[in-house]
Amino acid sequence: MTMENSAVTIEENKETLGCPISEFVSGPKSGQAVETPFTQGDSVKAIEIAFPVEEISQLAERESYRKEIFRPIYHIHKWWANRLGSVFRGIVLGAVSRSNIDIWKEFYKKHDLQDVNVLDPFMGSGTTLGEAAKLGAKPVGCDINPISTFAVRQALTSVDLDDLERAFHKLEKEVKPEIQRYYTTLDRETNRPVPVLYYFWVKLVDTPSGETVPLFNSYIFSKNAYPKQKPSARIVCPSCWSVNTGRYDATSLKCHRCSHEFNPQDGPSNGQYVTDSLGNKFRIKELLPEDGRPLRHRLYAIMALNKGGEKVYLSPHAYDLDLVEEARQRLAEEDLPLPQMPVRPGHNTNQARGYNYLHWRDFFNSRQLLCLGLLLKKIQAIKSEVIRDQFLCLFSGTLEFNNLFCSFKGEGTGAVRHMFSHHILKPERTPLENSVWGTSKSSGTFASLFKSRLLKAKTYLQTPSEIYFPVDMFGNRETKSQYRVASGPVKLKITNSWEEFSHSPNRAMVLNGDSAELPIPDKSIDAVVTDPPYFDFVHYSELSDFFFAWLAPVLSNRYSFFGRASSYHKDEVQNKDPDQFATNLGRVFRECYRVLKDDGVLSFSFHHSRPEGWSAIYKALREARFSVMTSYPVHAEMKVASPKTNAKEPISLDMILVCKKQEQAVSSMSEDDMEKTLSRKIKQVENGGNQVSKSDQFNIRASLLLATASRLSLSGEGFEKLLDGEFIFR
Repeated sequence: MTMENSAVTIEENKETLGCPISEFVSGPKSGQAVETPFTQGDSVKAIEIAFPVEEISQLAERESYRKEIFRPIYHIHKWWANRLGSVFRGIVLGAVSRSNIDIWKEFYKKHDLQDVNVLDPFMGSGTTLGEAAKLGAKPVGCDINPISTFAVRQALTSVDLDDLERAFHKLEKEVKPEIQRYYTTLDRETNRPVPVLYYFWVKLVDTPSGETVPLFNSYIFSKNAYPKQKPSARIVCPSCWSVNTGRYDATSLKCHRCSHEFNPQDGPSNGQYVTDSLGNKFRIKELLPEDGRPLRHRLYAIMALNKGGEKVYLSPHAYDLDLVEEARQRLAEEDLPLPQMPVRPGHNTNQARGYNYLHWRDFFNSRQLLCLGLLLKKIQAIKSEVIRDQFLCLFSGTLEFNNLFCSFKGEGTGAVRHMFSHHILKPERTPLENSVWGTSKSSGTFASLFKSRLLKAKTYLQTPSEIYFPVDMFGNRETKSQYRVASGPVKLKITNSWEEFSHSPNRAMVLNGDSAELPIPDKSIDAVVTDPPYFDFVHYSELSDFFFAWLAPVLSNRYSFFGRASSYHKDEVQNKDPDQFATNLGRVFRECYRVLKDDGVLSFSFHHSRPEGWSAIYKALREARFSVMTSYPVHAEMKVASPKTNAKEPISLDMILVCKKQEQAVSSMSEDDMEKTLSRKIKQVENGGNQVSKSDQFNIRASLLLATASRLSLSGEGFEKLLDGEFIFR
């Protein structure tokens, strides 16, 4: 049986063991560990003593700007809240090293920690697993979401690059011409077909009086990412719909074609409302079609490549509208593997459902469905399961940039704003239709992502590298970073069997299921390193259904976790109620306690803007009998990320919490010590080149108080009082 066919869920794995989980966990242990300078003979680990906050924050800040470039293995496929590999390399290294090890001095050295088992019970995109593997350790990962499990399996699978390229070129020969003919327009000079990069669409509403109104906020649909330097913009005329050229900040423009004068900044749509030509104002939701369908669209502009290969903006031609109709008719005739799943009600899906996006296929127009379906059908015909799964993962990742929830970012940057840029399913009023296969000048297409993501990820597995800042003769860090190879090739075989994992080298155990019930023996894990989900932010399964709807029909015969009705699982940790979230997280932490060696470390990243978030973490740890030993602030995601730009005091730091199996009470620091420690940690972060907001200061203080409460064994209520400043030390 091939490895691909052996993929099972945790529940099925228990059954194959032939005994209850309670019996198994006390069963066979892994082979005897070899004494190394890192793992044996010292119950205190390096990360409990110190962590190179300044140095790693500098690396993390650079990595955060182009995560897919510096750590491509975690970005073949979309995942939410991807963490920074530089940070997690440092955490894993510190969590398995003796107390006398200097983490920073070891950071760029090659390691072979073959007797070290590292677990991530919330593996997400697989950052912990990848960083552990690069250090030579044996990673164990589990996630309750099938998209995560599938994506991580593909990310960590090493394949022959020649085999991958041969399969791509075969697809290119067989399906590219068929797809590309639907993404052409006529060159206005030669009247011959030329490739289209993007189609610009706008949603339409019909008012009670029968007027059709486009939902433009502004008639400016394309401008440069740096408009003050390059002020030229493309503007659609509201009268004749022709494409004009003007300034991005123009407040008056005369159409070159019909001479209509208008204000390009003043579109009829504003927030939840739209205004017709007579000045009547309507709520957009009240104008939704009565038949329950989403709003229809109008094609109003095209970006194409002319005969000289230059980008040009064009108004649609009859040829373009005929292609749309041809695609619609062919779609009705073809038998293609298309999504049939409904969109489940939920916090992150209700906005889309409110605009009649009730099935996942509604997120695509007919041309997109046709071309994606043709591509998927050809991928299914790839004979090698290993190579086929790599392309299925790439195909699924391509969906993010090819749907009606995408928009145009502008010139001078990656043109396509993907559908999850807002971390919610927000219907786009002026969607951008990308070319599914793409050209050499495309962004977010199957061909471009093959080169920029899949190939680079597989190349990275062969020669993993770290960001490195050279130091001049005076000891000052240079601003330009370089790459430094600090790991051997990552050549893992993926398994879901502990027996195989524990007795064979170069294994990664990648599981799908409830991490509160792991098929792993007691005290067999050297370190647990993870990033738990938040209780009130992105609901992963509601969003991952977008991918699940496409993948499940073609993978359920080989991966049982795709046999579910959706990517949702009843044992998900995420919950909007903080007490329930604490309970759910506590179940997983208790399981971590069981499988972790007595001297092992549980370390995880966390930040939250509200006290109840920290309270939930404390309750979960206390319930699981973990004590927080220390914490470190490090650079997290970019401060300019969409959810943060709306915050007055954005969070740009993660707190790294270090926990051990210790229950004894220890003396707390005094309030003076607390303030000194807070100041010192803030200074460390600032020395690393980061600004510290008030929200960041709150998180640093909360992490210090968490350690204090944990060591004092305060109740959950006691921690809340401590956090509110009501607790009195005696």
